[in-house]
Amino acid sequence: MEQTSGKQNDAAHHDNKPQFNRSIGLISNFALGFTYLSPLTAVYSLFALAVTLAGPPAIWWIVIVACGQLLVALVFGEVASQYPITGGLYPWARRLWGKKYAWIAAWIYLWALVVTITSVAEYTATFVASLLHYATTPGNMLLTSVVLLMLMMGVNMSGTKNLARVARIGFWCEILCVIALGIYLLIFHRAQPFSVLFDSMGVLAHDGSYQTAFMSAALMGLFMFFGFEACGNVAEEVQNPGRKIPLAMILSIVFGAISAIISVLGYLLASPNLVSIINGKTADPIPTILNEALGPTGATVFIVVAVIAMLSCILSLQAALSRLIFSFSRDQMLPGSAWMSTLSKNSVPDNAMIVSCLLPVLICVWVWFQPDNLARITAFAVIGIYISFQMVVLAALRQRLKGWKPAGEWSVGGWGMLVNLLALAYGACGIWLLAQPADSSSFIDRWTVLVGLAVVVGSGLIYMALARPFGRSSAPENDAIEYARRLRAGQP
Repeated sequence: MEQTSGKQNDAAHHDNKPQFNRSIGLISNFALGFTYLSPLTAVYSLFALAVTLAGPPAIWWIVIVACGQLLVALVFGEVASQYPITGGLYPWARRLWGKKYAWIAAWIYLWALVVTITSVAEYTATFVASLLHYATTPGNMLLTSVVLLMLMMGVNMSGTKNLARVARIGFWCEILCVIALGIYLLIFHRAQPFSVLFDSMGVLAHDGSYQTAFMSAALMGLFMFFGFEACGNVAEEVQNPGRKIPLAMILSIVFGAISAIISVLGYLLASPNLVSIINGKTADPIPTILNEALGPTGATVFIVVAVIAMLSCILSLQAALSRLIFSFSRDQMLPGSAWMSTLSKNSVPDNAMIVSCLLPVLICVWVWFQPDNLARITAFAVIGIYISFQMVVLAALRQRLKGWKPAGEWSVGGWGMLVNLLALAYGACGIWLLAQPADSSSFIDRWTVLVGLAVVVGSGLIYMALARPFGRSSAPENDAIEYARRLRAGQP
């Protein structure tokens, strides 16, 4: 039985709208998810923070989170295979539950993506400053971040084929910077025994507990392992999406975990003085380790490659956000929907792309005023992603309890219910970890993550109540069981 396309099964009420070109194959789809997930970005951005908080055992968060997110990816894979639709989480939540539920899930996800793009742009700006040897002042970081965002918007607007090409370049830069460099450091520059991975090196939390310290380092792993859903966000541009998207999501997580473990192992074991990193005396440890292992020229080459990989991550994030905004607008769910739901001659949602660039620019301006809050807004981005993920996981579980058996071309079969339950339990634990208060006397600083989440959810609910955007569309909803029956019967 041949799986119907995303345009056929979800957008019959958009027949007069321009359609995407299916120009993305499995490798490009995997590369898109992998560069969005970007283990390099997470490692380079949060390695120092994680090791300072929990010492070398912080590396185990990579394994823990990879296993948990793999469960989520399996759930997403079954949903994406039945519904290979542009926009990913939004149409999935709508088809699994309903328009109101999907609206708030996508609203949270949208703002989490905006802040994630901001975080990655800001972290990339620090490496650009290191490369070009200028000071990392708030003003310089703002200007650099804005330039990077605008450049990637231009590449995105040039067409899906260029997006796929740059994603593949970013993929190989990730492999070179993460796996190849990690192996090189382990073979030729190892200065620490493997037993150090189980040595807390005296790190304790403010309450005297190592358990608390270890839990506080979870952000590195939690920040690393989302992005695989981008494989589904561009579903209507993927060839044979019912089979390829689930596989691309799984490959993104597996290769991401392998890459990150090798990379962090390399940096930890090649560091001649871990104590100085843990004590915060070596504030920027990765360039220091690279300089010692490769010399100034070698370190510079690898920073160039790292910047290219980070730019590819921004590119993939912008692509995912623009497709979400396009899908949202196609169902008339946002102000200015008619403007944002158009495609250019390159089959790119250019207007949605402009919004996907300008919103992170606004957050960058806020970071300029509050530069010390970058780690906390990163945590807000991750908790928003996790909540929207778990809304889809919960919606899938609800349908399973009502008798849904996914009918896409890809399935985990009889393991579906168990995998779904475990994915939900894992997600709840991740959200709890991200919601923990920061160690600060200021109320706003202490609860930045939850305050930001409350503002996003509250504004979304108020807009829902006043504008009732979910009532403007005839898009199908809550039809997982019925649509699965139709697929099995060979009906489009």
